[in-house]
Amino acid sequence: MAEPQLRRMTQDEFFAWQEHQDKLYELVDGFPLLPLKMMTGASRAHDRVVTNVIRHLGNQLYGGPCWPTTDDLAVRIPAGNIRRPDVTVECGQGNRRDMAVREPRVVIEVLSPSTMSFDRVRKLREYQTIETLGHILLIDTEAPRIDLLSRAPDRSWIQSQHDGLDARIDLPAIGASLSLVDVFAGLDFEH
Repeated sequence: MAEPQLRRMTQDEFFAWQEHQDKLYELVDGFPLLPLKMMTGASRAHDRVVTNVIRHLGNQLYGGPCWPTTDDLAVRIPAGNIRRPDVTVECGQGNRRDMAVREPRVVIEVLSPSTMSFDRVRKLREYQTIETLGHILLIDTEAPRIDLLSRAPDRSWIQSQHDGLDARIDLPAIGASLSLVDVFAGLDFEH
């Protein structure tokens, strides 16, 4: 398929263009780019964590207004960028043909050594500008650790770190929780 056009795009122009591509792109500063994970590839650990999170959140949220999505559905950043978190929890109804979530409440990035700095800095700042967002999770694949950022009633962000397989994270914005033993099921951290 066609390579990204070398002209600035709006979010709507990007989605019209994306429909004709064979890879999923992000929109960064007006230009379509492949996400870092698409360029470096995802590891087995990354994939395992993503599927574990989707399964456990999906089971808890089943039948309610919220549902986890994959990076196939994008997240609109108010300043104009479009990102593809590993997992997003959306609440509310969307159109069947939507290519982006409408009401993201949780975004989750599964960190890898090649994307960790970028995810922890630039993407994190972008996510914090989304008004409907209640939680941001940054999940480490090198150790059983999750950094949680939760929006406080005054709209500021509170960060906490959860370490070890016996830790549990409550996500009141969606009425769910995650146990680290479930998130990291199937991974061995002893080697």
